[in-house]
Amino acid sequence: MMRVSRRLLLAGAGLVLAGCTASDLLGTPAQPKLYVLRPRPAAAPGPNVSWALSILTPDAAAGLDSDRIAIFRPPATLDYYADAAWPDQLPVLLQSAVLQAFEASGRIAKVAPDSDAPHADYVLATDLRDFEARYDQPDGIPTAVVRIQARLLNAVTRDVVDNFDASEEVPAAQNSVDAAVEALDTALGRALAQIVAWALRAPPPAK
Repeated sequence: MMRVSRRLLLAGAGLVLAGCTASDLLGTPAQPKLYVLRPRPAAAPGPNVSWALSILTPDAAAGLDSDRIAIFRPPATLDYYADAAWPDQLPVLLQSAVLQAFEASGRIAKVAPDSDAPHADYVLATDLRDFEARYDQPDGIPTAVVRIQARLLNAVTRDVVDNFDASEEVPAAQNSVDAAVEALDTALGRALAQIVAWALRAPPPAK
């Protein structure tokens, strides 16, 4: 009787496994929630400029050239929020945000990504050094940290005309991905406002 029961048990298990695929056994990973950057650029006071600007795709520090949303934990650990991501690589999104910030300023008519601006006078190159939710304590409320180094280049000679370091820190309202992304939006918007105001002070390039 025990042998018969054992055969029935093994047969039943074989039927269950036969109906399972590898993904059923291992579990299908959940799709990450996508967060969109909306830094809300605004008009910038000052005179219009007549020169044209080309915007390069930013370089990014190690760990930031990704579609993951970075977090920094003490003493020196870079990690990412689980099940959360940007809709594209962060440098691509930043290039678009920089472009929108210059357009929203209302002070420059000729601004475009480098692929669409073959006759630019100046080139804007940026390095993304920090773009993360920074935790001072493991379960505390993070602070959004954004730091962008910018260089204005002569489009013909590629000589550096000027340098600028934009840095902003904005505390999140609470310890959540939604709040961290909102704080990153605010910090990025303020950093971009600094870069736009600085770049538009450049004089027309010498002919």
